[in-house]
Amino acid sequence: MGIADAVPGVSGGTVAFITGIYEELLHSLNAFDREALKLLGRFRLAELWKKINGNFLLILSAGVVTSLLVLAGIIFYLIVQYPILVSSFFFGVIVASVALVLKEIKAWGFKPVAMFFVTAVIGYCITWLSPVTTPDTYWFVFICGALAVSSMIFPGISGAFILLLVGKYEFMIVSLVEFDPLIIVVFATGGVVGLLSFARLITWVLDHYHHITVAALAGFMLGSLNKVWPWRKGLEFATTRDGQQVAVFDKSILPWHFLSETGRDPQLFQAILMTALGVCIVILTERIATRLKLKH
Repeated sequence: MGIADAVPGVSGGTVAFITGIYEELLHSLNAFDREALKLLGRFRLAELWKKINGNFLLILSAGVVTSLLVLAGIIFYLIVQYPILVSSFFFGVIVASVALVLKEIKAWGFKPVAMFFVTAVIGYCITWLSPVTTPDTYWFVFICGALAVSSMIFPGISGAFILLLVGKYEFMIVSLVEFDPLIIVVFATGGVVGLLSFARLITWVLDHYHHITVAALAGFMLGSLNKVWPWRKGLEFATTRDGQQVAVFDKSILPWHFLSETGRDPQLFQAILMTALGVCIVILTERIATRLKLKH
């Protein structure tokens, strides 16, 4: 989930869904309620830990944080140096994930179908939004944390892409790589507040409108494919702190137009291989997760 959330256009919620931990994650987050606060106030820590599914959340959080701290810089480097191959891989991941999520819908009807197409269009439109310039103040970093981490558990809406839209993607990557503890703590605090609030909303919707909600999630994932389309032409650029120019706003183009419009090799064969690799990894991950759940 941490690796996925470091890539604009890819959601950690997608990873949670295909590994079969999505609903357990939501219900664990929802366990932070008044009863949990009472247990904490009475120092009944063992009961509190069991109530919030502490082992699960601790291990998952450790994996996410470790990925972000250790791999964020590597992911950012790969995106800059090998954009087509990285995007192709995650394109395959999302395509396979959409198919797996749609398998969760056992009863198709007009409402799930309509919701799927509506959210796919909305997700596609979101990928066309242009980034804005925003302040680096702590209060805004807190808000960014709430928005980005909330979207982390929403398949199809990427936390990294949200940061990109609000102009804070590179800022947070640099803060993680250079380990700015105050920025990280403020961002994480906002993330916890947003995560606990949003988890309750999406759990309620899933419990009451399961098939429609799953169709909506799949639609958002399908719409987000535009953001990870491998062949892109930059429209607006920004200079990183080490002097590299990166596109902050771009558009998708066809691979056979890529060479003429950008002057770069479309790497079509390698891109197809990376897409296939992404699909295979998702299928393999889903099968392993299914077998592990059956054993338990």
